[in-house]
Amino acid sequence: MEPAGRPSPPSLTALRAFEAAARHGGYVAAARELNVTPAAIGTQVKGLEAWLGRPLFHRLPNGLVLTPEGRAVLPALSAAFDALNGAVRTMRAVGRPRELTLAALPCIAQLWLAPRLPGLQAAFDLDLAILTRDEQPDYARELVDLGLYFGAAAPAGCTAVVLARDDLFPVCAPVLAARLRRPADLGGATLLHDSVWREDWPRWLHAHGPGALRPAREATFSLYGIALDAAIAGSGVLIGHSALVGKLLAEGRLVAPFGERVVTGPPLRLIVPEGGDGRLAPVVRWLKGEGGPNSAVPHDSLEPEPVAATG
Repeated sequence: MEPAGRPSPPSLTALRAFEAAARHGGYVAAARELNVTPAAIGTQVKGLEAWLGRPLFHRLPNGLVLTPEGRAVLPALSAAFDALNGAVRTMRAVGRPRELTLAALPCIAQLWLAPRLPGLQAAFDLDLAILTRDEQPDYARELVDLGLYFGAAAPAGCTAVVLARDDLFPVCAPVLAARLRRPADLGGATLLHDSVWREDWPRWLHAHGPGALRPAREATFSLYGIALDAAIAGSGVLIGHSALVGKLLAEGRLVAPFGERVVTGPPLRLIVPEGGDGRLAPVVRWLKGEGGPNSAVPHDSLEPEPVAATG
């Protein structure tokens, strides 16, 4: 109890736990977002319900469903936390302007971003943090300044710039390419797969190959970079992404045995959260290749494309 017998308000931790659980429809995803355990989320929500004297969720076997009370308070809480997150982002930009946090697909971070980091740090006085994630972050709720992902459009509340198109085509070591004259020859090869992009081979074979191909062997890797290393070593044939393998092709470490037979995938995009484009405009221009001779890529190889925010 507060002084004068007034009941204490619920804690900010409990309110945040409820809001995240309600938005995600469960404790597990909320716990992942807030970096705590599902049990901790459940404890906070139960404490909030005890303070309110009413349940906020119906606990069902397949998840959580908001009660009328929960539905009534969720919009205001979500708006409040969005405003708070925006204020923290502004505070960080003012007080710690050198910090830049960039989220990227692991293969993009390794193959596209890492070679450009020395030039980026030489061009700007920045303290960089690189987050590698298979899924894009929630830009409205996390302190992420920029994102690098393949995608057809920008996430809600963001704009995007196309940094590179992404064509998909088989690649392999030169020693293997000599045996691959037509797509049907893949039946005698080992096909290498990336576990995130399991549809790469079916898509390419549907467009250019012999249909239901039975390769001699298959191997699957959890990281695209490791699959590329296996292809370079001559272990098999991998679907290359043009946005990632250009340097390896130019060096002759990989070859594309079937020439111009490609499938076009979603382009590589630079994601810019709402409100971050002003402070980061020079960095965005540099990554687009518009920052002078030391920019990320030649300007004429890019196709900047502002993308309207989508739901």
